[in-house]
Order: sequence, then structure tokens, then C-alpha cells
Amino acid sequence: MTRTAVLVIDMIREFCDPENGLVYIQNADRIVPPLHEFVTEARAAGILIIWIIDQHRPNKPDFELDRVRFHCTEGSPGVELMPPLQALAEDYVVTKSRYSAFFATDLDLILRNEQVNRLVLTGTKTNVCVRAAAQDAFARNYDLLIPRELVTTDRENLHRANLEDMERYFGRVLPAAEVLALLREESTLTATAQHA
Repeated sequence: MTRTAVLVIDMIREFCDPENGLVYIQNADRIVPPLHEFVTEARAAGILIIWIIDQHRPNKPDFELDRVRFHCTEGSPGVELMPPLQALAEDYVVTKSRYSAFFATDLDLILRNEQVNRLVLTGTKTNVCVRAAAQDAFARNYDLLIPRELVTTDRENLHRANLEDMERYFGRVLPAAEVLALLREESTLTATAQHA
């Protein structure tokens, strides 16, 4: 039986707030409303939601921050989810300090405990953190769905190339409406199995 979780990757103020984000990613704020709607509908269908948040310790050595612009300090407003996105009590929140949501986190353990075998990847950036999560998820045998309109980055050529690459090597890139239909189908099958 299929059990799905939606990963919402780095949809935080640092990347999505055009006025206050230290490393605002052009277009990231545009996917917030449709992503909020998608998460609300997926959650209503009984799909597990996992929020992935990039976070770095202040004033400590950090291999990633040696290579990219300073961002996402633990405890700062920058690591808060971009409104109206909000983690509820039944959701999980996983913090990371590298590009992949799997590296040095308990994400895989959470997914195994929840008996998840399929992931929906959403968020930013298509060519960095989403791509890194896709590669690591594939290596751990998770089936992957990537809603085309719910991932973004600041360079259209990299966005398109990485979507094409992820579809070729890691999973299926589909319209968000098709992904939602699959999640509703899963919910119906689960409910039927429980009442059989």
C-alpha cells in the first residue's frame, strides 16, 4: 500500500520574503499561495506534511556558509515559515544545515516510522535543495512526485533543466492538480482498506 508524505522545503522568510529575506529567491513568494492551498488539501486527505527548514547555528563553524551567502540563523525571523504557511501539531518539522533534507537529520527515520514510501517534493530551490532531496530520496528507494508549479528557483534555465533531469532519473514531474488527484486516490484506498 502507498503511504505519502509532502515535503515542503525551505519555504521560509529568508528565501520567500522579497522585503526582508536576506537571500530572497526571485519568484519564491509566488508559489506560496498555491502551495498553501495544496498543503491544506493534502492534509485534509490525510497526507502527512513535513516542513524542512534550513537553519545554521550563530557564530559557529559552518561548511555550507563558507560557500554561500550568510542566511538562516537559528532563532532568527528568517527561519520562520512564510505566511500563511503554518506547521500544525500533526505535522513534522525537520531542520537541516546542508542542502539535502536527508543529510544528518532524522527525516528518513520519521518516514520509516510513518511507513511512508512515496514523497511529494515542493519548495525551493529546484536546482539545489529540492534536487538534493530528490537524489537522496531516490537512493533510499522512495517513489517521488514533483508538482511542477510548486517548486521554483531564481534562474529559469536551471529550473527547467533540473526538472527535466529529476524526471529522467528520480521520479515523476506532474502538474500539481494531478499530484493532488493521486493523493486523494490514496486517501480513498486507505479508507476502503481500513473498513474492509
